[in-house]
Amino acid sequence: QEAKKLGDKLIVILNNDNWFKVKGKPVFMSHHERKEIIEALECVDEVVISGHSKNTKDISVSKELLKIKPHIFANGGDRKPEDVDIPSSEYKVCKKLGIEMVFNVGKGGKIRSSSELLREYSKRIKK
Repeated sequence: QEAKKLGDKLIVILNNDNWFKVKGKPVFMSHHERKEIIEALECVDEVVISGHSKNTKDISVSKELLKIKPHIFANGGDRKPEDVDIPSSEYKVCKKLGIEMVFNVGKGGKIRSSSELLREYSKRIKK
C-alpha cells in the first residue's frame, strides 16, 4: 500500500522458487500461489515473477528492473540502504536507468515472516 502511494502503478517483482532454493530457504508457498495472493491486493497492478535459474549466483532482480524500467524501486520496511545483502547490481542498474531506490517502504518490516509462521505451526502440531 505504501509503495503504491509513490507512483501511479505498482508492479511487484516476486522472487521465484529457485531464488529461495539458492538462498537455502524452504519454499513455504510456490511462487504461483504467492502471485495469486499478491494479485488479489487492490493496490497491486501487476506481478512479475523473477527469472532466477536453479543454479544462479545472481540473487538480484536486476534483469527484471532492466525489463520493467520503473521510475522507483521500492524496498520493503525490512530493507535499508546499508544492508550488505542487497546486490550491488541492483544499485548499478538503478543508477544506469535513473531509477530512484526507496527503502523502508511500509516502515517497520514484515508483520510475520514465513519462517516464523512455519516454526509456530510446527510447534502446534507437535503438541
